[in-house]
Amino acid sequence: MIKAVFFDFYYTLGVWGQSLKPRVQEIAARYEVEIDWERYAAARENLYSDASDSDPTTHTLLGTMQEIIESYCEFVRELGVQEHVGQITWELLQSEHSLFAANAATLYDDTIPTLEHLRDAGFKLAIVSNWDTPLNPLTERLGIADYFDTITASHDERVKSAKPDPHIFNYTLAKVGVSAEETVHVGDTYEADIVGARNVGIRPILIDRDGAQTGRWDETIQSLSELPELL
Repeated sequence: MIKAVFFDFYYTLGVWGQSLKPRVQEIAARYEVEIDWERYAAARENLYSDASDSDPTTHTLLGTMQEIIESYCEFVRELGVQEHVGQITWELLQSEHSLFAANAATLYDDTIPTLEHLRDAGFKLAIVSNWDTPLNPLTERLGIADYFDTITASHDERVKSAKPDPHIFNYTLAKVGVSAEETVHVGDTYEADIVGARNVGIRPILIDRDGAQTGRWDETIQSLSELPELL
């Protein structure tokens, strides 16, 4: 019996104002640079897997900032851009990264109705996120912090573990007081969310809001409003 639902945050519960691809298009047009869109999907996946690839046990404030900047510069270069890489990187960071644009975060329209439905149905709720900055203040500003029994971010010195590493999931299971078999995890990144949850015995559900991962995982939804029926 499912008693708890864990959520990834970015591209699952919320996003930064405008999605990444339209933002890249706008900035590229302003700087008159060509984007190799055939490389976009791989570059985007690499960008958002950086938190998983880095070692959270060695994170420092300045080190984390440097890693973020370098990962976005590499993302821009992977798109075939050779000029104005630093400036384009700054514009992307200021529009879409939590460390540089915390106030630009918005929730998806289906987030609060789904959280309210699940809370009223008696499920325990948690966030499990590969996140470079403190996540509690952000969820408080967005008005969703009180829906969750616990909020786990990989940067946290009490956690120091990033999906798909098992510890970040096991830490959250212990905080919520449920077993893996009683838990579902919803996230948008296959390696971090689906493989990570599955490896600790949690039932994973892939959220694919833009339909870019069709056929990758059996239990896939495009909106959180589809989630209650699966539980």
